[in-house]
Amino acid sequence: MFVPAPYRQPAEGWMAELLSRAPLALLTTNGPAAKGPYATHVPIIPDPALGGEWADDLSGALLLGHMNRANPHWKTLEAGVPTLLTFTGPHAYVSPTTYQVTPSVPTWNFTSAHVHGTLHPIDSSDETLHVVSSTARIFEAEFGTGWDMSTSIDQFRRILPGVGAFRVVVSHAEGMFKLSQEKSPEVRERVRRYFAQCQSSQRREVAELMSHLPEEASHD
Repeated sequence: MFVPAPYRQPAEGWMAELLSRAPLALLTTNGPAAKGPYATHVPIIPDPALGGEWADDLSGALLLGHMNRANPHWKTLEAGVPTLLTFTGPHAYVSPTTYQVTPSVPTWNFTSAHVHGTLHPIDSSDETLHVVSSTARIFEAEFGTGWDMSTSIDQFRRILPGVGAFRVVVSHAEGMFKLSQEKSPEVRERVRRYFAQCQSSQRREVAELMSHLPEEASHD
């Protein structure tokens, strides 16, 4: 991913936070020559066994995911296959009217992380159950309403034959946090204030991220 200097990870931990807040990733691998690349949206979690330590570029991280075994993509996955996971965070269109400067051009503020690594399918039923149950536990704690999965474990076991679990060993990642850093602090603040008062949750999330930009954010 091409990341201009102003849009690089503003501070340590921003990419890890993006993966946590927006865990539905686009998994891309090379398919047969006649088919082209395969791409599947999959939920991704960090391996709970490793705790919460992340390198700045996420190198060495272990990520877990799963997909439907009936998906033709699954049948192409072999141990060690090069893999790209694309995570997309908050994003929003920026109208030139928010700048209050003429001339201006429109743009799109967005956040994204491209995570590179190798994929390794999981063959064990017990490990697959661990991936599925850990995914449910983490997402319920972060996004849910306190559902207790203990009464549904037997249902989890029933669906396991149709679930393909995998782990990704991360080699490196690039993050792009395009949040109007190329603008003057005054103009950037106008954009942030406008997004903060919008009804759109995406725009409010962009405003929240903009409020955490370092004061020395680059601008023309």
